Amino acid sequence: MNNDIYPSIDLHGEYAFSAKELTKEFLDDNIILKNKKICIIHGIGQGILKNTVHEILKHDKRIKRYYVDFMNPGCTIVEFKEEIL
Repeated sequence: MNNDIYPSIDLHGEYAFSAKELTKEFLDDNIILKNKKICIIHGIGQGILKNTVHEILKHDKRIKRYYVDFMNPGCTIVEFKEEIL
């Protein structure tokens, strides 16, 4: 990541079903806290957790955009839409 520090959650060691619930809770919590950007650490591995996280983000209308951090492909940066904060 760049010099910015975002609230983050580390999903290493989680199964897809628990990672899904933890991600949804983390999104909800950060909207309440009015954080504009967050980081979801899913690791690289076989891509199961990354795919699970990206599937959730793809369908969440509160998300402005999300992308894999070019400096660390094991995490995804999420930006929320301004109007929901």
